[in-house]
Amino acid sequence: MALRRFGACHKKLSQYLSFTIASMSSQVSIRLLPSSRCLFDEAVLIKVRGLAPEQRVDLTAKLTDDKGVLFKSSAAYRADLSGEIDLGSAPALGGSYTGVEPMGLFCSLKPETPHAKLRKTDVLSPCFVDIEVRSSENREQVLARETNERGFMIEGMRRVPVEDGRVRGILFLPPGPGPFPGVVDMYTLGGGLSEIRACLLAKQGFAILSLAYYRYKDLPKLPNKFDLEYFEEAIMFLRRQPEVRESGLGILSISKSGDLALSMASFLPGVSATVCINACCANTMLPLHYKTMVIPPLNTDLTSVKVTESGLLDVREVLVDPLAEENRGSLIPIERANCRFLFAVSGEDRNWKSDYFAEQAIKRLKDHGKESWEMVSYPEAGHFLDVPYMPHCGSCMHAAVGRVVVFGGDPCAHSKAQVDLWERIMCFFRKHLESGTSSQKAKL
Repeated sequence: MALRRFGACHKKLSQYLSFTIASMSSQVSIRLLPSSRCLFDEAVLIKVRGLAPEQRVDLTAKLTDDKGVLFKSSAAYRADLSGEIDLGSAPALGGSYTGVEPMGLFCSLKPETPHAKLRKTDVLSPCFVDIEVRSSENREQVLARETNERGFMIEGMRRVPVEDGRVRGILFLPPGPGPFPGVVDMYTLGGGLSEIRACLLAKQGFAILSLAYYRYKDLPKLPNKFDLEYFEEAIMFLRRQPEVRESGLGILSISKSGDLALSMASFLPGVSATVCINACCANTMLPLHYKTMVIPPLNTDLTSVKVTESGLLDVREVLVDPLAEENRGSLIPIERANCRFLFAVSGEDRNWKSDYFAEQAIKRLKDHGKESWEMVSYPEAGHFLDVPYMPHCGSCMHAAVGRVVVFGGDPCAHSKAQVDLWERIMCFFRKHLESGTSSQKAKL
């Protein structure tokens, strides 16, 4: 009899607790401010309401990219005495990050597939980040769920595929008739076309040509050289567009495209402002041809490759010193350029010594009496400085190496660097492309 009574009481208690938890979870809500819909480069403030005072919960975020790779992050939080959590002021107690990080769930997203970089090939559709509040006692129990829709295109923006002569890419035009300052956007080594950066920059009032230079449509899949006259054709195409100002253009580059950008600024007309993110001051990977001139690629020293404790390759020291006498033929003569330069470097760049290369480029300008440069350094950031809130890529397949390499950087510090650099890039282009000045062609 006593056992039957105990069983009945236990059943009623379980039903009561289940009802209480269900009632509580039905009252829990997530607010995304100012809206659950935003653009990819915009921050949102996450607030949770309806929890018990000082209740501990786990917040999680999930995003699936266009290749089907799932990115996840999580962090433990404790509600305040009113049962609320404000990620703008509440510290994360553990998980993917700790401390007060308002966008921590976004900057710490990591792929379930090892060494994957987020791929977004269709800027006409948004990314969806699912945010959940889960019970710390039972992580299978979802107390609240909300989705952050992070888009790319704004109303009135035009996306125009480009097939003009040899030039291939996508032209992004802001709403309105223009004319707008023009920028050629070139992404990193690996070929193909990345539209995210160009699209998000275009909404700031720039006409952006996202330029492909190999492994795209009918362009060479595995080139044995780069032809600077192709990039000259791209500049001429952009300047012909009625929506683009007649003044000089800007160039936005990162990694390998950085030395191509330096070469364009040095030899081609019409360039007024050049941004080089974690670039090299010498030509790399393949010979660069322009008319009768050939700049050979900087040599590599494969014996300098290191292996990390996790078994990944560290190739930071692979490129030889471009300042050594036998390597100077690969240096790009940037003193010929009549444009402004913005060099952005990462202290934890493991792809190559971008800080050293930028310092040498600046020294070369100084030695020729030029002060046409500025530099910003991010001590804890890694190689792939991208648009704001792009998940940090600490390691992935290297197109030139053919193996997975480490690219470095602390995720949250890297995310903050991306936000800061994005604002600097926009200010830099506004300052030097809206003044109406244009550069003149350097004499060969």
